[in-house]
Amino acid sequence: MESSLVPMFSAIWFGILTSISPCPLATNIVATSYIGKRIKGDYSTLIAGFSYTVGRSAAYVCISVIIIFSLLSIPEIALFLQEHMNKIIGPLLIFAALFILEILAVNFSGFVLSHKLQKRLGDGSILGASALGFIFALSFCPISAALFFGSVIPLSLKYESQLLLPFLYGVGTALPVLLSAALISFASRTAGNFFNKLAAVEVWLRRITGVLFLTIGLYFSLKYIFGVINF
Repeated sequence: MESSLVPMFSAIWFGILTSISPCPLATNIVATSYIGKRIKGDYSTLIAGFSYTVGRSAAYVCISVIIIFSLLSIPEIALFLQEHMNKIIGPLLIFAALFILEILAVNFSGFVLSHKLQKRLGDGSILGASALGFIFALSFCPISAALFFGSVIPLSLKYESQLLLPFLYGVGTALPVLLSAALISFASRTAGNFFNKLAAVEVWLRRITGVLFLTIGLYFSLKYIFGVINF
């Protein structure tokens, strides 16, 4: 992977944007509530928050390794990606931007855990918090799927980082849980206000990111596919 910090910061930013989107935000609220209410003690709550983060990151790393290893293990596909990666990124970013901006919509809600299973996983167990994070990470909605498969995976392919970038993305998706785990221990109302503020700014952050995706996607397409621009 190149020494530049841009792809690492990008992966974290995509994760943060995912975490405050409506669907992932709802699962983060559920996770934080169970972790905060059922695990006693300030340090235990923070440890549970980190465990939840590790669980989410592990899920994204597993998906990334499976996808990237499968692609690169076939010489023809690996050679094709090396030669045409810039041409692929353009349309992918445009397609992802259409979902992020909600111009395109798909009824893709993923799977939902039963209330009983959520309670069991979050009921005072550090391992349960990790499992909760791992399972919730697999509950893709259109925006999170567009950000992960349309941005993080191509970025990991480009920089040959099937471990670090997906892991950082996972940290970003769990950041609200980490930031609010201590708050819920002391004042659930404060944590509730924290999540309400996240929901309020999510729309504008998503629109800004969507426009950036669209702009960069158009640039890559015009430069590497159509050859219209050379800068």
